[in-house]
Amino acid sequence: MSKQMTMGVIVGNRGFFPSHLATSGRLEMIAALEAAGIKPIVLTPEETAHGAVESYEDAKKCAALFKKHAAEIDGIIITLPNFGEERGLADTLRLADLRVPVLIQATPDHAGKMTIAFRRDSFCGKMSICNNLKQYGIPYSLTRLHTEAPDSVEFKADLEWFSAVCRVVKGLKNVRFGAIGARPTAFNTVRYSEKLLERSGITVETLDLSEVMGRIGRMKDNDDAAQAKLAAIRKYIPVGDTPEAALMKMAKLGAVIDHWMKANELTVSAVQCWTSIEEYLGVVPCTVMSMMSENLIPSACEVDVLGTLSMYVLTLASETPSALLDWNNNYGDNPDKAVCFHCSNLPKHFFREGVKMDFQQIIAGTVGKENTHGTLDGTVKAGAMSFARFSTDDFAGQITGYVGEGAFTDDPLHTFGGAGVVEIPKMQDLLRFICENGFEHHVAANFSTTAAPVHEAATRYLGWKTHWHR
Repeated sequence: MSKQMTMGVIVGNRGFFPSHLATSGRLEMIAALEAAGIKPIVLTPEETAHGAVESYEDAKKCAALFKKHAAEIDGIIITLPNFGEERGLADTLRLADLRVPVLIQATPDHAGKMTIAFRRDSFCGKMSICNNLKQYGIPYSLTRLHTEAPDSVEFKADLEWFSAVCRVVKGLKNVRFGAIGARPTAFNTVRYSEKLLERSGITVETLDLSEVMGRIGRMKDNDDAAQAKLAAIRKYIPVGDTPEAALMKMAKLGAVIDHWMKANELTVSAVQCWTSIEEYLGVVPCTVMSMMSENLIPSACEVDVLGTLSMYVLTLASETPSALLDWNNNYGDNPDKAVCFHCSNLPKHFFREGVKMDFQQIIAGTVGKENTHGTLDGTVKAGAMSFARFSTDDFAGQITGYVGEGAFTDDPLHTFGGAGVVEIPKMQDLLRFICENGFEHHVAANFSTTAAPVHEAATRYLGWKTHWHR
């Protein structure tokens, strides 16, 4: 179920313009938000003239209203039915100090209504409020067209985009990640800086695999949590001929992780896999991780914490499951196609019909088939996709990343694990960018077209240097 969004609304008005436009503009914006299922927080005409903000006193009243609802408000929309009072609007944001995304909307004039009784000049006023917000150091977003009516198709699309921006920004505010186990020795690529994440409000809690194994060892087969997880696994995926003992190990692993994440108020996770869990527990964690990702709790393997972050950003934007994949193989001679693969813990949402539980063929050659039950085996379905990767650049002291869009295709692919063919325009340019800038081979993917809001949230509000491939 989609999250109920709440937007603070600031109605602009400048006294020597027609004030009736502020009255009607306020109602038009409220109607547009409610039609989109968004709850508006806005001054009433009883609190200020026309329910708008003109003076410093009005700004204080609006800021107080926003502070009262601070826990609810995901973003703020400044609506300009006429020119608007630039100082009052900027003062409201400064006084409220919510530090949420801000969208500036200006209602267009009608060429046949340019007399003093109906002229808006919001086209011009939008530049003035933007100028003031730059002076105040307050970041803001713009509609795609300079002027858009609240009831227009264009504004409806921008409202969806802005809502996704708000979900990303709010979802990453004081979020807590779980890192289970140590980084596999062979994977230098997943190194990262906890300190740079902490600077962005992202805390990482760690759990040693020895503690996981110890808690699993103390858990009885008839433990309520283990039995509940076992039933959930059976309901989630056809288990085929997976041994009962392996299913019970998966159930206990899932129960331990669930309890730890709940006890520590963690939102997402990254799990060591290669190859400690296989050698010392005797299963792969793929099904357990797939179930978390399917439930919008992204989980990445190889303790790729930044991979989990990339998954989570896409999940917040789209409100659908994300997967972490390898940029893995070329696909024939087509320079814009490639094979994306993992072995696999992809959420069930990603697969065509026929996905099943199997054993992990790659690790089986090292630790034995009997220790590798629990992967999801199937082909990724066709559809539009967005991709993202974020990384910590320790040398520059910043978080960096890239985003873009393409599509999973119906091209034939005969392999194992979870794999699909992806087509991305100018893909060779993207691959060159990844290699030249030292990004990891892991990439997050999501069945959506959300590169635009992810890029906006990352660059404008989170301060992450992010490349948009297009």
